[in-house]
Amino acid sequence: MSKPSLKHDDELIRRVHRELIDDYDEELEMEREDWESLDPNQPARPTESNSSPSARNQYFRELFRLQGELVKMHDWIVASGHRVVILFEGRDAAGKGGVIKRITQRLNPRVARVAALPAPSNREKTQWYFQRYVEHLPAAGEMVLFDRSWYNRAGVERVMGFCSDAEYEEFFRSVPEFEKMLVRSGIQLIKYWFSITDEEQEFRFRCRINDPLKQWKLSPMDLESRKRWELYTKAKEVMFQRTHIAEAPWWVVQAADKKKGRLNCIHHLLSQIKYNEVEHEQIVLPPRIHDPNYRREPVAAKMIVPEIY
Repeated sequence: MSKPSLKHDDELIRRVHRELIDDYDEELEMEREDWESLDPNQPARPTESNSSPSARNQYFRELFRLQGELVKMHDWIVASGHRVVILFEGRDAAGKGGVIKRITQRLNPRVARVAALPAPSNREKTQWYFQRYVEHLPAAGEMVLFDRSWYNRAGVERVMGFCSDAEYEEFFRSVPEFEKMLVRSGIQLIKYWFSITDEEQEFRFRCRINDPLKQWKLSPMDLESRKRWELYTKAKEVMFQRTHIAEAPWWVVQAADKKKGRLNCIHHLLSQIKYNEVEHEQIVLPPRIHDPNYRREPVAAKMIVPEIY
């Protein structure tokens, strides 16, 4: 077996570096709001090596623009009483959490909620299968994003043997009717599958293994799923065949490129909800009332957090 070439090693190092930069981006996004790139009339910052626009700045500019539209959409959902459920499914490390973070990043978490349910308890295993998901469905003016959903039964439970053949078949009999019922009740249901390649998943897993800040994302179940790649592919294909219905179709996001996948998903989501910009009254900050008898009590020195920085 031939050894990888130095050229291959160099490219791998560059890819790992880009992956780390992408992680930094997650933390920098909220800090870069005052950039001139927020101004659509201002040219993007050039790279250090030449005058062409930086790809990262272009990404941030488009992300901020789309997030501005998400705020408008969110305002309309609240004002109109619309109800939205968005399902995010896909293989481990496909980027579901990344796009959910960016969708909700600037929205009110009380009305744009994320539901990421753990494995069912012993009690929940005895309930109607959909019961623990129903309690997270939205009320009027709310949007709920499921980071994995009831489709666990069609994927991980099927592949890992956590459900019986009878339970698996009953799921497929029930889920189209369940989703049609949600839609008839006025809930808009949008289903996304994040698609990545075998090679890309392996790369992202290896990055997690070697990054102490991300090792928590890699569970024993993820490692087992890696060995069963082809079984997951077959399970996904059956799921699409049996649950791609007119009332709630599946939408596939090509997510091998994280940033493109995020932008494409958000852009598509905005196109699925026919929102209008909501007019708001101008906010006027009232003057502070000053009481001449007010005296501020000093705070005990032992209560003050040491100013190390």
